[in-house]
Amino acid sequence: MPQQIHGNTEGIRNTLLSEMAQLYDMEIPEEDFAPRELIALLAEYSAAINREIAVYIARDGEVVDIMIGENDQVALPSVRLRRSENRLSRIRVLHTHPGGSAKLSTVDLNALRQLRLDAISAIGVSPEGQPTGISAAFICGWDCEKPLTEETDIYSPWRFPGEEWMGRIAEYDRAAPQTGDTQERPERAMLLSIRDDTSFQELRALAESAGAEVVSQMVQKRAKPESATYIGSGKAAELALAAQAADATMILCDDELTGVQLHNLEELTGVKVVDRTNLILDIFAQRARTREGKLQVSLAQLKYQMTHLIGFGVSLSRLAGGIGTRGPGETKLEMDRRAIRRRYTLLQKELSELKAHRELQRKARKRSEVRTVALVGYTNAGKSTLFNRLADGEVLVMDQLFATLDATTRRVETDRGLPYLLTDTVGFITNLPTDLVEAFQSTLEEAALADLLLIVTDASNPDSLAQRRVVDEVLEKLGATAQPRLEVLNKVDRALPEIVLAFPDAVQVCALTGEGTDVLLEAIQEKLHDRLVTVTLRIPYDKMKVSGLVRTYAQDVSETYEDACLRAEAVFTEDQWQRFSHAVRDVWQMDENSCQIHGAE
Repeated sequence: MPQQIHGNTEGIRNTLLSEMAQLYDMEIPEEDFAPRELIALLAEYSAAINREIAVYIARDGEVVDIMIGENDQVALPSVRLRRSENRLSRIRVLHTHPGGSAKLSTVDLNALRQLRLDAISAIGVSPEGQPTGISAAFICGWDCEKPLTEETDIYSPWRFPGEEWMGRIAEYDRAAPQTGDTQERPERAMLLSIRDDTSFQELRALAESAGAEVVSQMVQKRAKPESATYIGSGKAAELALAAQAADATMILCDDELTGVQLHNLEELTGVKVVDRTNLILDIFAQRARTREGKLQVSLAQLKYQMTHLIGFGVSLSRLAGGIGTRGPGETKLEMDRRAIRRRYTLLQKELSELKAHRELQRKARKRSEVRTVALVGYTNAGKSTLFNRLADGEVLVMDQLFATLDATTRRVETDRGLPYLLTDTVGFITNLPTDLVEAFQSTLEEAALADLLLIVTDASNPDSLAQRRVVDEVLEKLGATAQPRLEVLNKVDRALPEIVLAFPDAVQVCALTGEGTDVLLEAIQEKLHDRLVTVTLRIPYDKMKVSGLVRTYAQDVSETYEDACLRAEAVFTEDQWQRFSHAVRDVWQMDENSCQIHGAE
């Protein structure tokens, strides 16, 4: 089959395809909108196969592409020849309507706007293969940088103002804004899932967090993804038309796709395809602020690229940016695996140095015996708002998934004067990419190594029970299962009764207003003190050196001078208490008569 003919060529004789491919050699004068010979041939071929045919013509008269669609619609692939988002593409499209009129459809007009075509023209075709009429539409102006369209009447295919139409193209192109491609515009996303509509809620939130505008969605219920195209070639053709009708610039899939699936789906739809994993990686790339965070995201994205190199089809050269393109700083995604591995090794080395520095910080905290408390939970559960409330912090708070990424730690004291470190960690999510879990191991270890976990759950979210299971799964992957836990229900001002009943022992708070935070602080204090040793020491005045040891090892000390001794109320960690007891007995050989100890727990 000739390579030049694209689209739905199934069932068409090779001889006919070869004959149609000769249209590429047709010489079209620059001032001629549509040669009569071309119109006649398109009508003849379209009636013969009972399908739409679209021909792409460059402004210099060259036929640059030929597409075959269904009997009523043809999906128009993306055109990349335009000089900027606001300038015309320098391509016009002639396509047939077999068995129909020459009136342009909504899908046709959306393709005109989306692809910034010079013009789009419809040719009506009779069952006998005769052209019945021709019409055209143009981008005639811009409203807030959005294209405005103008349609013509339906003309006889042999008597239409072709030269005038070419003049309109030149006129409208000169009037287009000269802003270039430098301005950021939200990408228009179409959501795709093989489960049910409920899966779109989180995917929509992810898309909006990445900065996209969701314009449509499609479900293709399947027991498992189709190996070649994820949804099947027939559904992919329907998806292409739906994306075109919605003026979508990208398709977001609610699963991780293989490189083959990405490549094939982009080829069939003509639209950039981003899977769930790459979408989450993109959000992380936007949110990372620290050097370590940026390195972690870069490593995860490079690892993703190594297994998806074949997948970058329509968007192979992503110099313009956009969702799914941020990250390692390598804008040329045609780099081979060797180049990726070389870059990956360099970043790993740099990240290892930062991990070593983080480990030194952890050891210093351990020597100081300061307790650590980590806020963990599903993304957008309100952890950062609660962190700011408890620690007087200034962590970014937004109603978005993964609004904050880098772990933030602040020193806090209980009412009893016991200091502890409160850490706000990155939120968890369903199907959190394994590469991200591995890359963010050092950051997520803040949860694994904490003395107390505050597991925050959104009491207003009907999916909170499923989200909580995800949190438990991620914590298990991290090995964070042995620490004491404190359940926290946030957003209780909008709590759902079934969620409250599911967590009967949870502390209920509203981080936004501060409601219940005093109870939470008291609960944190009690949990931390449960793992401390609180004692009363009566130290004879002739053994006052012991008081120096108390101050050295204890977390907190209050002293009262009595007639016969110094009374010291002291709080130790278990490890501090063991070391203090050993020092007292080994150095001074003191017994209970010379240094009375009461109340050890």
